Amino acid sequence: MITSSQFKAEQATRRDTVLAGDYYMQVVKAGQTLRILDLEGNQAADTLFYNANDPSERYSAMDTIREQGNVYLTTGTKLLSNDGNVMLEITADTCGRHDTLGGACATESNTVRYAIEKKCMHACRDSWLLAVAENPQYGLSKRDITHNINFFMNVPVSSDGGLSFADGISGAGKYVEMTAAMDVIVLLSNCPQLNNPCNAYNPTAVEMLVWD
Repeated sequence: MITSSQFKAEQATRRDTVLAGDYYMQVVKAGQTLRILDLEGNQAADTLFYNANDPSERYSAMDTIREQGNVYLTTGTKLLSNDGNVMLEITADTCGRHDTLGGACATESNTVRYAIEKKCMHACRDSWLLAVAENPQYGLSKRDITHNINFFMNVPVSSDGGLSFADGISGAGKYVEMTAAMDVIVLLSNCPQLNNPCNAYNPTAVEMLVWD
């Protein structure tokens, strides 16, 4: 559902630009609102959420999909943890829907899906692993990398239950906004994928904004 925000960018507490292939790893406190802004359009932002006070509790695609009865995320969606708790709620969305099934690109999947010579191309899983290695204060490891949300990514589900990667439905300046129900670690990889149309074969930057 398309819903605009009342927040003004110039009033944000924190603003960070994340280039394609880079990561974002910060804590968003309970009650704060996070916006992921697609600066140039057709970008994909692969995102994981963890309870900042107990990272063993993390976003669960299975619980979120089951409780809302929809494989796509948009305004009003409550993002649930593996303990069944609400972590965040999407409060504004000018894109319309976001994928929770397609997973994240990895060097291994690049090889299987595209070609053996694609293995060394950068991938979202690499970004997450680098973030975890460079930020030990969060207490995460490789084992904590689980299923993610692909904000802005268009992954149609066919009538027989199959998935495909299609041109993005986002555009320059579109965003998704969510309010945290608990202190959450936000771990985002701004997807560098060049092999499918999830970001129009041209990965670009996103901006992360936080309001108190």
